[in-house]
Amino acid sequence: MVSYLEFEKPVAALESRIADLRAAAAGDEVDIGNELARLEAKSADLLASTYAALTPWQKTQVARHPARPHFRDYVERIFADFTPLGGDRLYGDDEAIQGGFARLGDRRVMVIGHEKGNDTESRLKHNFGMGKPEGYRKAIRLMDLAGRFDLPVVTLVDTSGAFPGVEAEERGQAEAIARATEACLALPTPMVAVIVGEGGSGGAVALASAERVLMLEHAVYSVISPEGCASILWRTAEKAPDAAEAMKMTAQDLKSLGVIDRIVREPVGGAHRDHAGAAEYLSRAISEELDGLAGKDPAEIRRLREERFLQIDAR
Repeated sequence: MVSYLEFEKPVAALESRIADLRAAAAGDEVDIGNELARLEAKSADLLASTYAALTPWQKTQVARHPARPHFRDYVERIFADFTPLGGDRLYGDDEAIQGGFARLGDRRVMVIGHEKGNDTESRLKHNFGMGKPEGYRKAIRLMDLAGRFDLPVVTLVDTSGAFPGVEAEERGQAEAIARATEACLALPTPMVAVIVGEGGSGGAVALASAERVLMLEHAVYSVISPEGCASILWRTAEKAPDAAEAMKMTAQDLKSLGVIDRIVREPVGGAHRDHAGAAEYLSRAISEELDGLAGKDPAEIRRLREERFLQIDAR
């Protein structure tokens, strides 16, 4: 069952009407096929037009949708032979950041990403995708392994930000994020990062400092959440929609600014409505990017990485 967002109320009303019509006609001999077809076509058109004109704040809501696919959903649909690796060999394991060896088609890769969970129990287990120092140090360890075994790295970024708790700061959160960012930039093998939901602050950048950065069509990527920005500038989170507009955090804005390289389309109505379709689009995009990077030596890869970030500053 689809969980509707506030701006989807007209679509919800129409789809509810369709469901009521089906229920009322169940067992009757009355032919409602034409009426159903008309209403379904109208619903599909309304959904498409609604999602074609989303505001930045509405895209933020879509990126945070509880039914949106996360790391494990994409791993199950895109990658084969996933072998999870745990622990940072310093403190412990972090369920918010996961990764391991896998296959993408015929290509062996290292895949790393944030996992938010999909129900109350799993969200608590994965700390809502907010990584702790041991999670970022685990990512560093996995990137080191990828470099050692000459494997490309694919990261799936989806976090509101790194965990801000006192215990994380005590264990060196800022240093771990900085080291993870450094590990991305120094990686000798190709790296493709994808913002699949929220890309929040340094917690996202630590896994997204790649030579090719992609974003799903309705994902967002920013230095701070709209609510956080609004609280600083206007002293109220109610100004979050204005902050989202001003921060240029959508895939479309960031593509025009050169912050990301490619927008990956989503099924009509968002990835949360069709996990399989979203995975198919994403798999194709990642494979194409890795094909384009294949055969480049470590020096060339690092040069490409350096240039893409320096060019952002030049704009």
